[in-house]
Amino acid sequence: MSTEFESDTAFTDPEKPVLDVETSESATGAIGDEASRQVQQVWEKVSGLLGDLPDYVSEFFKQYRRPIVTVGLIIAAIIAVKLVLALLSAINDFPLLAPLFELIGLIYSGWFLYRYLLKASNRQELLSDITAIRDQVLGKG
Repeated sequence: MSTEFESDTAFTDPEKPVLDVETSESATGAIGDEASRQVQQVWEKVSGLLGDLPDYVSEFFKQYRRPIVTVGLIIAAIIAVKLVLALLSAINDFPLLAPLFELIGLIYSGWFLYRYLLKASNRQELLSDITAIRDQVLGKG
């Protein structure tokens, strides 16, 4: 008794399917024409969008003018504060400048107290100056 399988028919390679590929110039020309037509359609859409871009930007700016200006001012203020802090840090690194500026600040504070806050008439003058500046800034009067 044999464990091998024996077949009555001889083994042959299966038949390979034959594909007829049309390599005529008309088939490749049709594919090329379709591709160029699609590229042309995409180009027309992109050029139309880019042509209308200034209108979109101006309409966006008109609609959101105040928020854009506000965000711009906030960014400018943050940059200005960072620059001032960097400048003060650089000045503070000089050995004698920091105590000198503290002395100048103390002297100016003392003069301000003596000039504007010691007498009632001077306090009234300071209050009228502050009111005039506030009205000028806010646009009243």
